[in-house]
Amino acid sequence: MMWGYGEGWGMPMFGGPLALIIIAAVAFYAFNRRNGGADASRPRATLDRRYADGEITKDQYDQMRRDLAT
Repeated sequence: MMWGYGEGWGMPMFGGPLALIIIAAVAFYAFNRRNGGADASRPRATLDRRYADGEITKDQYDQMRRDLAT
C-alpha cells in the first residue's frame, strides 16, 4: 500500500474534511435560501407581505415605501 491508509485515497484524507466542508456549504446555502439571503429587496418583500396579509393599512404601506426609498 502506497499511502498507508488501505485503499489509496480513502477516508482519512477525503472522507472527513471534504465531507464536512460539503455539508457546511449545503447547510449554509439552504439557510440563506430559506431566509432570503442578503437581498436588498427583502425589506420591500416583507412590507408587501404585511400589506397583503392586512397587517398594515394602505396609508401605512405608502409611508413605509417612501421611507424605504430614501
